[in-house]
Amino acid sequence: MSRPLIVILWIALAAVWFGTLDQRALVRPDEGRYAEIPREMVASGDWLTPRLNDFKYFEKPALQYWATATGYTLFGIDEWTARLWPALTGFLSIVLAWWTGQRLWGPMAGHLAAAILASSLLFVVLGHLITLDMGLSFFLQVAWTGFLFAQQGERGASRRWMLLAWAGLALAVLSKGLVALVLVGAALLGYTLLNRDLSPWKKLAPVSGLLLFLAIAAPWFVAVSLANPEFPQFFFIHEHFDRFLTEVHRRDEPAWYFLAVYALGALPWTLLLLHALLKSWGQQVAGSFNPERFLLLWIVATFAFFSVSSSKMAPYILPVFPALALLGGRHIASLSRRAWLIHLAVLAVAAVVALATAPRVLNLAGESYSPAMLQGVLNWLLGAAALSLASIVLATWLVWKYRNAAAATVLAIGGCLSTSAGLLGHDHLSTFSSARSLAAQALPRLQPDRPFYSVDYYEQTLPFYIQRTLTMVQTQNELSFGIAQERHKWIATIDEFKQRWHDDREAYAVMTIDVFDRLFAEGLPMAEIARDRRYVVAEKPAAATATASPLTDARGDCTAGAAATGTPSPSPNDRAVRPDCNGAPN
Repeated sequence: MSRPLIVILWIALAAVWFGTLDQRALVRPDEGRYAEIPREMVASGDWLTPRLNDFKYFEKPALQYWATATGYTLFGIDEWTARLWPALTGFLSIVLAWWTGQRLWGPMAGHLAAAILASSLLFVVLGHLITLDMGLSFFLQVAWTGFLFAQQGERGASRRWMLLAWAGLALAVLSKGLVALVLVGAALLGYTLLNRDLSPWKKLAPVSGLLLFLAIAAPWFVAVSLANPEFPQFFFIHEHFDRFLTEVHRRDEPAWYFLAVYALGALPWTLLLLHALLKSWGQQVAGSFNPERFLLLWIVATFAFFSVSSSKMAPYILPVFPALALLGGRHIASLSRRAWLIHLAVLAVAAVVALATAPRVLNLAGESYSPAMLQGVLNWLLGAAALSLASIVLATWLVWKYRNAAAATVLAIGGCLSTSAGLLGHDHLSTFSSARSLAAQALPRLQPDRPFYSVDYYEQTLPFYIQRTLTMVQTQNELSFGIAQERHKWIATIDEFKQRWHDDREAYAVMTIDVFDRLFAEGLPMAEIARDRRYVVAEKPAAATATASPLTDARGDCTAGAAATGTPSPSPNDRAVRPDCNGAPN
């Protein structure tokens, strides 16, 4: 490819990659959680102790929180900035794959590695969602890239590369914890045992490297432990050993789960990458260090570790994708025309099936999704499938002309654009999957100094959009550890909430529609100010408190609040089962 064309493709990729970050509402739960924690850091000024909804939240380290909080400070708080860190680390991962492939095996290998990585379905999706996995994957890639080049350089250069590897490893630990050490150690040990090669251990720069690692990774862990003595046990024991060895997080899946994730997540390269892996495995291993064999062992070790874990989620295997892309860049262009055509034929069938079956999404219409929402999704899905099919047809023609590299470029463009289209289409479901529309309705009525309760459920995306925390009622959700540390911030029962609601002059509450209907029927003074397909935001007007206290008329019935909101007074039959004015059962 000519240099001008390469420059144009990189500019186009950057425009698509970063240009769509704010075109979708945040999706519960992960995006709401990881957008809100750094928002609270900025609001409170406390960048040491992560908090979610004002409760201590120690499940993950703080690097991504700091990066996002810095983005908020520089660029403002919105969806684009909230998604910037995973998008930036994902884009840098593509650049690093290009640079590494080019340095190891030539320009074509670098270009194809970047193309593969930038268009693999799971990689594109996680580069545009707020999770911690992309940051972990990128810094692990930095670590093993430094390690690879440390094996090939002279003594001085080797040490510098190895220090880069140690720094990347430290940042990976700060991104998601000790799993980074386990994955790197497993790959290195596996390579040593399989190849009977101890030479990599001689270039680890263990003293200076470990000192650098500790200088980067240790200060926050020490500081947060000193400020919060409960941190070490929860983070190191509960969030690592319990997560791996037990089903405490209820994420158990069969051992083959990640093979299925790969089959879908590596599209449109699934079969071609498998073929490239087989070619890499068949390469002769000389006496010197072999980068291809190490990348293979990295992939195998990562798959094996997460497959035996009792906690499995699709994003966990993201760190294998940069290595897969490098091996694909090394071998895909040289694969036979027959191998290419078989792969493209399978892809074409899949695209045709997608086009034929996509209208079935309309059958999901019901309480959660309206026909209009699903029609919007369908339009984007049809466009994505058609775009994918067109790229497959063009790639097939190019392969037939023995232009494999051009075919790979076309297939990559189609894969990147079709996945991006699918992500944009998902936003039509946002009134169910996000609180953005709910917040937009409620914000004109909200006053910052009024109590705001979250009753019997915690909607992860709402605090980000209203830019304030909520007082949780009855539910603990994932905040049980933080609540145990600061129980005074939590309301244990709905009866206690009713008492608080009666006592408050003005207040707001968010709850699911069925909880709202139940409390409204019981006569709790509430006026609906916002509603989406899952939640209602209600307010207690000041008039409800001013009429009587505690919300009772001369007859002793709780009718004042009902009158204020238009709620019917309770009938004698209702009176026997509804709470009295103080929130206690009759």
